[in-house]
Amino acid sequence: MLAVLMAASALLLTAPGAANASAQAPVSTETGNAKPKAAGAGRTAAHGAGNAAKAGTRKASAAATRTAAAKPLRKSAASSPDAIQQATGAEARLIAVYELFGRGKTRPALAKARDLVRDHPNFQLAQLVYADLLATQVPPAHAFSDTGIARLRSDPAMADLREESRRRLQALLERPPAGTVPSQFLALSMRSRYAIAVDASRSRLYLLENSDKGLKLVADYYVSIGKSGIDKAMEGDARTPLGVYYITSSLDPKSLRDFYGAGALPINYPNPYDVRRGKTGGGIWLHGTPSQQFARAPLASDGCVVMANPDLKQLLRKVQIGATPVVTARSLQWVSPPQAEKEAQTFTRTITAWKEARASGNEAQLKKFYLPEFQRNSNKRSIEGFSVLRDEVEYAQGKRVQLKDVSYLHWRDGDDTMVATFGEVFEGEKSGRTRRQYWLRHGSEWKLFYEEVPG
Repeated sequence: MLAVLMAASALLLTAPGAANASAQAPVSTETGNAKPKAAGAGRTAAHGAGNAAKAGTRKASAAATRTAAAKPLRKSAASSPDAIQQATGAEARLIAVYELFGRGKTRPALAKARDLVRDHPNFQLAQLVYADLLATQVPPAHAFSDTGIARLRSDPAMADLREESRRRLQALLERPPAGTVPSQFLALSMRSRYAIAVDASRSRLYLLENSDKGLKLVADYYVSIGKSGIDKAMEGDARTPLGVYYITSSLDPKSLRDFYGAGALPINYPNPYDVRRGKTGGGIWLHGTPSQQFARAPLASDGCVVMANPDLKQLLRKVQIGATPVVTARSLQWVSPPQAEKEAQTFTRTITAWKEARASGNEAQLKKFYLPEFQRNSNKRSIEGFSVLRDEVEYAQGKRVQLKDVSYLHWRDGDDTMVATFGEVFEGEKSGRTRRQYWLRHGSEWKLFYEEVPG
């Protein structure tokens, strides 16, 4: 019965710095018909804790301790003395319970767990931990049999809760190195006050604040992703897409079923790069959980990114429609700001050369920056192929132009792509238009294959 609690406590106490821990409804990929796997698991365990005892639970505890010892936490440059203090809200309270129990302070741990499930009765993992702690307080005569313990361990809902616990701790113990940013964010305009990055391997969403000093990690949250994993390719594959996206709208929870919780933030999947590769589907949202469920299993959605409602509410106050980027990655790589700036400067040379070729009126030179299958989508009209060249030259009319509010988001998988967003103001004018360009690296050169021009 104590498998989750013992494994988490052992993992926590072997980590560096553990001593410092203290309308018509839109359509989503998720149907809302799936029954939550772990919805009743925690409460069932808590209800049955009175029938468990120290004698029975010691067997599970010993096994869990051996398991944790056999798989020590990988030392990481990202670990820091105050890593556990990064947890917030209900998660931070759960981590405090783990730590107290690991230090032999069972009664204080029990008191904190009792308060936690009182305040968040739908937090299934917390309910399970509370049940484990209750089980340590009852007489041995009421112990579960080995068969009963084995049955509980084999319950898929219990397995989901154990994996949730492991991923929460992994993300809190293996922190991004201080002062670093996800490698995709080479440059971000001040018009984007926040940026979001999802690390699927850790079931973690990172929120970064943008200021004149650059990006800074300000919060991170446990999330659930597609039940079939990542790298969405087609409609109905229950996978979460990987790539660079933007928040396209914010859906009022009053217009949604309870299944989506406190609200929903759709993203622009499939983006132009996805379409180019033949990917299909849609309705990918960042959304909350049903009222009876605090969090979902790590792999539980139909492709959306699912957060606890208290966490989503914090996010809803930060995002900007059309301006907040969302990176979803298999595993985030964090780099220093100077490294990101160096890559940004390299790409800036491409943008500058494109701008100068356009201003010169030399269509042959400008053509070198476009793929034959280039497409432009604007509210006024669409253009395909090299017919864009004449349009660009006529639009520029040889005028000097200043690029403002520049953002570069770099994505690497089978190809090397860049999403560049900027505003352009021609000499003598006070305002201009915004462009979002999608570039693809061909050998040593960057080529434009898609552009969005709102307005």
